[in-house]
This record gives sequence, structure tokens and C-alpha cells, in this order.
Amino acid sequence: MPEINDFTAIDFETAHAKRYSICQVGLLRVENGTVTQKINFLVQPPNNYYWYNFIDIHGITPEMTKNAPTFDKIWHQIEPFITNQNVVAHNASFDVGCLKHTLEFYGLQMPEFTKYCTCNIYERKGLSYLCKKHKIKLNHHDALSDAMACAELFLMHLNKK
Repeated sequence: MPEINDFTAIDFETAHAKRYSICQVGLLRVENGTVTQKINFLVQPPNNYYWYNFIDIHGITPEMTKNAPTFDKIWHQIEPFITNQNVVAHNASFDVGCLKHTLEFYGLQMPEFTKYCTCNIYERKGLSYLCKKHKIKLNHHDALSDAMACAELFLMHLNKK
């Protein structure tokens, strides 16, 4: 496993309650405490199907993803940042569940990685609350912004040790 100061912060937005309905991926690679790469993809969920209450949460619509690639078409670009890496998410059970169910949906293998959850580290406090408290910029429910905020929180945690 890589050093703990090397990690990938990730966040997924979904089109509806099924975890395989990823419609946005935000990913931030941190190496030796420094951001080295940012990835942000709109993803076409299966059948480009959305629940309107989810659109209200993140603002992503079927029109925005109708020409976007499906998850299986972008997985090769995301997978190196996850396989055998430290992966950080806020409410990691949700994001890891999204990854697991989406990979299963497309018949792809779930990689090995070490999971960290900033929600658990910060005593189940919400991302927007923590960002306000620690003066971290956040456009909540934008996957890249959420991943960036998560990375900042994790770096703060690592620097306390």
C-alpha cells in the first residue's frame, strides 16, 4: 500500500436511489500531501433515467448526460486511482457502494483498496457543516467540489497526527 499521505478522494452523484446510477464522478489525487490530479466526469446513468428529487439535489439533468459516456467507458481512466490505493470519501459507505454496484452492473471487477471515511473521522458530521466550520470552499453535491473538500478534511486529519 502507498504511504497514507498518498490518497485518492472520490465522490459520486447518482441519478436515483439505485447505487449503480452514477451520473457524476469527482476524483482528486493527492501525493505527498499535494494535489496532483483532478478528474471530473459527467456520466450517463443506465437508460439516462433520473428521479426529479435527485436533480433538485445536484442539478444534473438527463439533457446534461445524454451524450456523456457510460461508467464502463470511463472506468479505465478512474481505476488506476483506486486499485491498491488509499481511497477517501465523505460517507464512504455510500460512495464505495456506488462503485461496487456500478461495477457489478457493468460486469467489471471490484478492485482492492484501503477505505477511509471523513464522515466517521469527524464524528458523523455533515460535509457542509465541516466545510463551514473549517472555512473550506464547497459547492455541495458537485462531485469534484465534494471530493476536494473531503481531501482537505483528510489532510487536516493527517496533519493532526
